[in-house]
Amino acid sequence: MVQASSAAGAFARNGMATARRLAGLAGTVGAAGMLAGCLGGGGDGGPAEVINVKPAFVGTVTKATYDGASDDLLTAGLGKTGLGAAAAPAPANPVAPTAAELRRNAIFNNYRAILDISPKGGYGTLYGPNVDANGGDTLGEGKIAGSEYLAYADDGTGKKNVTMVVQVPVSFSQSVPCIITAASSGSRGVYGAIGSAGEWGLKHGCAVAYTDKGTGMGTHDLMTNTVDQQDGVRADAVAAGTKSNFTAALDSNARVAFNVDYPNRLAFKHAHSQQNPEKDWGNDTLNAVRFAFYVLNEQFAPKSTDGRTTVKFQAGNTIVIASSVSNGGASAIAAAEQDTEGLIDGVAVGEPVLEQAPNPSLVVKQGSKSLAGGGKSLLDYYTLANLYEPCATLSTRAIGSPGLAVVLPSPVISANRCNALKAKGLLTSSTTAEQAEESMDKLLAAGYQPESNVLHASHYALGIPPVVVTFASGYGKFGVTDRLCGYSFAATDATGKPTTIAAAQLAQVFANANGIPPTATANLVNDNAAGGPQLTGISVTPSTGLQDFNVDGAICHRNLVTGSDANAVRVQNGIKETLRSANLHGKPALIVAGRADTQVPVPFNARPYFGQNKIVEGAASKLSYIEVQNAQHFDAFIDNAALPGYDSLYVPLHYYFIQAMDRMWANLTQNTALPPSQVVRTTPRGGTPGAAPAITRANVPPIATAPLASDAITYSNNTVTIPD
Repeated sequence: MVQASSAAGAFARNGMATARRLAGLAGTVGAAGMLAGCLGGGGDGGPAEVINVKPAFVGTVTKATYDGASDDLLTAGLGKTGLGAAAAPAPANPVAPTAAELRRNAIFNNYRAILDISPKGGYGTLYGPNVDANGGDTLGEGKIAGSEYLAYADDGTGKKNVTMVVQVPVSFSQSVPCIITAASSGSRGVYGAIGSAGEWGLKHGCAVAYTDKGTGMGTHDLMTNTVDQQDGVRADAVAAGTKSNFTAALDSNARVAFNVDYPNRLAFKHAHSQQNPEKDWGNDTLNAVRFAFYVLNEQFAPKSTDGRTTVKFQAGNTIVIASSVSNGGASAIAAAEQDTEGLIDGVAVGEPVLEQAPNPSLVVKQGSKSLAGGGKSLLDYYTLANLYEPCATLSTRAIGSPGLAVVLPSPVISANRCNALKAKGLLTSSTTAEQAEESMDKLLAAGYQPESNVLHASHYALGIPPVVVTFASGYGKFGVTDRLCGYSFAATDATGKPTTIAAAQLAQVFANANGIPPTATANLVNDNAAGGPQLTGISVTPSTGLQDFNVDGAICHRNLVTGSDANAVRVQNGIKETLRSANLHGKPALIVAGRADTQVPVPFNARPYFGQNKIVEGAASKLSYIEVQNAQHFDAFIDNAALPGYDSLYVPLHYYFIQAMDRMWANLTQNTALPPSQVVRTTPRGGTPGAAPAITRANVPPIATAPLASDAITYSNNTVTIPD
């Protein structure tokens, strides 16, 4: 039963967030009038009885309850110790894992993909399941009991099938109800934000609204014609039907014909759904919130006189924080921009991807350097990096690059890329050494930070080409048979040739893959390679006759951003569908990013978004931007044995994401002011690369309530000023 209770009562339950909402309502028709008029008041003028209705986009809902001992919401029964183990538990039958085993290992892999799980890096002391909401080591294994609800969001076609999960801990507070959004980072499956927004929300007694935002985990093996279902269990695509997470849009004849020409290929949802999922990330996040409200009412609201469930929780009395990191942070920002229902109270995100249209009037200054023009689209700076990073890794400014000997197969191939760029008129220098410096200069001139110089090697090897291939195909709504720029996905053998996927790998793809090859089952294949399709990193480019990391493919992808042919227009139109407005409608917001972020560089994303928000919202803006020195995009790289140097050079950005969430919570519940925009000066752990000393709190000072003037990030007259 919804009661038109007083604004004072709502204030007492939920603090300033609800007070602001009800104050706005009272200024129009009043809280009671709103509830009766908009929700269907009784004819006698008494309180309305509002029925909880499942949103039309929600399919079948599956509920599971976890006891917090044998299994739980946060760690899938593994606890702090299990999440920190060297490997996930093996399924009893590797070729036929159960849904429970797939869920457990998906949580294991997704948690570790976001965080550095080494105790030396802060796991178990600064963050982790055992660390309570106040930062104390009090929670033991950190298992959290509660209920988990699983469903698809679909548009009626049975083809969109965005996976949503709502977790409701037993500690959920009905007196101070709250929802935290947790869209997946990267192209990951629905548990992609379990270690970031998920952990924070569960520890604070909030419901957590997860979404895979239409990117993963959907893997269609075209040879066996099998797909992932909602719970990760593989099934025949025809038998799965609309229960499939993703099935490529091919009829049987087309699939068979494609398999003859290109055997052993895989279709991935983000790359091949032909829906440009990024354009819907904001709505997907809002849908997850709507689903969470439905779930909370089903679980806790009283019954109506005829036995139906009523509405107890709604936007007017529940705190909602839009949150997550990376692409999940992008989804939270998009949701806040698109929120027309007042669902979201505040935003706190880490290292978000913020697609923006250039604004020639916006200038970002750091010391003596200025960068005009505002933000850049992801594909713009990624395709630039895709061209020049391999050569730039030979620059004297890249000496000391973490893991260089491991991540790039040979400096000869990098030198071949330098020479190929010169031969194709994209560099002018004569010697390889000069070409390497010229390539680095191009990256710096475009806006990459000097702090990124030593990170280009590992980021090119581990992140740039697959993102370029996936996002370009997604933006242009290309299918798997289009093989845009001559790329496809397949398992590869010892020679780099496409081969049959091992049965156990395919069966466990839901748990082990990240939605964007290279991943657990597939690698990036150059179908145009001399001698036939081959792993792109070692393939020979036909136009050069050299192993040069497929320079032709890199040029093709760059043309999709800069060119005017039909494929370029398709991609550019898709990018336009994803651009952010920078209008948060006066919502309090915190963006945290690392200055050394090379995957989502701050000059193209957080910095210009902060400035554009000030331009768009003016005095109404409540956005603060926190830039952390010595922090980069992939905390999971920090104590990775294959990448020595990350540990001695970088601190975990996740620690500051937690602080941002804490500060947003204090703002919404206690009206505590958000911290001003600032640079946080951290101290790297130092020591020997690969054997850095353990981190202490002295390495990671807190976000300042009143930063020094020399640390303040300011905005004035269309100019953002960032301290050196």
